[in-house]
Amino acid sequence: MAGLAGATVLALSLLLTALSFYGLIGFEHGGFDSSLLGDPYFHSVLRFSLKQAGLSALLSLLLAWPVARALYYHPGLPLKQGFLQLCLLCFTMPTLVLITGLVALLGRSGLVTPLLGEGWNLYGLNGILIAHVYLNLPFAVRALLLALQHIPDSSWRLAAQLKLGPWQRLCLIEWPALRNSLLPLFGFIFVLCFNSFAVVLALGGGPRATTLEVAIYQALKYDFNLPEALTLAWTQLLIAGGLFLLLARLGSTHWLGVDSARKPRTPRPSATQQQLHGLVYGAAWLFLLLPIAALLPGLLDADLIRFDWPAVLRPALITLFLGLGASVTALSAAYLMLTPIRRARLANQRRLTLALEWLATHTLVAPALVLSVGLYILLLPLVDLDRYGMLLVLLLNTAVVIPFAVQQLRPRLLQFDSQYDRLGRSLKLGVRQRLAIEWPFVRRACLATFGLVMLLAMGDVAIFSIFGNADWTTLPWLIYGYAGTYRLQEASVASALLLGLCALVLRIFERERQNA
Repeated sequence: MAGLAGATVLALSLLLTALSFYGLIGFEHGGFDSSLLGDPYFHSVLRFSLKQAGLSALLSLLLAWPVARALYYHPGLPLKQGFLQLCLLCFTMPTLVLITGLVALLGRSGLVTPLLGEGWNLYGLNGILIAHVYLNLPFAVRALLLALQHIPDSSWRLAAQLKLGPWQRLCLIEWPALRNSLLPLFGFIFVLCFNSFAVVLALGGGPRATTLEVAIYQALKYDFNLPEALTLAWTQLLIAGGLFLLLARLGSTHWLGVDSARKPRTPRPSATQQQLHGLVYGAAWLFLLLPIAALLPGLLDADLIRFDWPAVLRPALITLFLGLGASVTALSAAYLMLTPIRRARLANQRRLTLALEWLATHTLVAPALVLSVGLYILLLPLVDLDRYGMLLVLLLNTAVVIPFAVQQLRPRLLQFDSQYDRLGRSLKLGVRQRLAIEWPFVRRACLATFGLVMLLAMGDVAIFSIFGNADWTTLPWLIYGYAGTYRLQEASVASALLLGLCALVLRIFERERQNA
């Protein structure tokens, strides 16, 4: 029964994607505009999309490496666990909260803008790179730290016996541990930045800093040029999908892994190295906290007593509702999807297992905006999108976060199967009895997954930009409207509220996960 339900959910997920692709064919709306491929505007958009994604991924890795080394060589750093929690919050932070903080910090009237000279401009490539590095550096730090922690203690004992110097240890021990992770890590961050929408929409600053996703949105919402939107969407899909498939072949990265409990026996750094690591660690704290702290002046300047709270609280409730709905549905769907995958793996059906795993995570191949555009064009003549648009926002948000839920739940469920499946079969346990045994084993993973996907769904901007409407505005879209009209006080209040909700969700589920 559970296997049938899982197969049904997999089929429905694939059907949603198929309908989106059918909409992208767009036969009834003018079809593919091949002439756009020779347009200089298209070339400039494509070049900038690749350029900003490549630079963002490279800078994120280069800056994350020394931070990860400082954390690795000094397990007893003060507030280390708090820093790792901050990294998780920053990686899952709604993009518009960060953008508001950056505008308050580095915008035209920013707190530190006078120190940067008259030629400084946040809008354009500068702001896009800063925002992308801020969002992805925490992820890279955690991933590189996890790779370093896989270095066996025997390697360090051998290095001590051979009296290897710092450079030799770097080349012979650290680099081999990181080498296999760097390319998949770079590729994953590249795909995230290539598919970035809200950052470029808010900080692009004009046609020179436009990416494919923003160009799709402008063609659909501003010009209502369906052939151009379809052409750009197919280009985005082919590039992002191809990169993701290549990345999947290169290997996966444990992108939300936490540091291990054991303390590695690393060589004691010299006094100079300790000072350097301390400076790097402090600079990382400063970099992550400054945009959040920049919200405080706007909060202090705002008249919170006379503030128009209904204008903010209603979108906040809508955002919470969408986050809860998407996370509950995505977690349930992921759990069911993993049932046929687990059975195929237990039966040693390798090809079937790989095929089912790809089906469960296939929405990662298609960016959210591309799926949204396909469904929008398909449903436009059939459905009143102003009336039912929010249902589609909920549906697509669920589809987009399902792969993250699958990836987080899969290791724990497979571990349960390897330890207890044979015993459960020998005892001939029913479905309810098996679930009663399985739940305590996977509870922590479920709670952590629920919190993660809820945070991701609450920060959505791309899907809402296509199907949302003014009557059901979410908090991220409201912040975008405030920041776009330089109402920084209102934007700061709304951003602080959204950030507080995200921090509360993260805190509750991290605590439950640890106590489970």
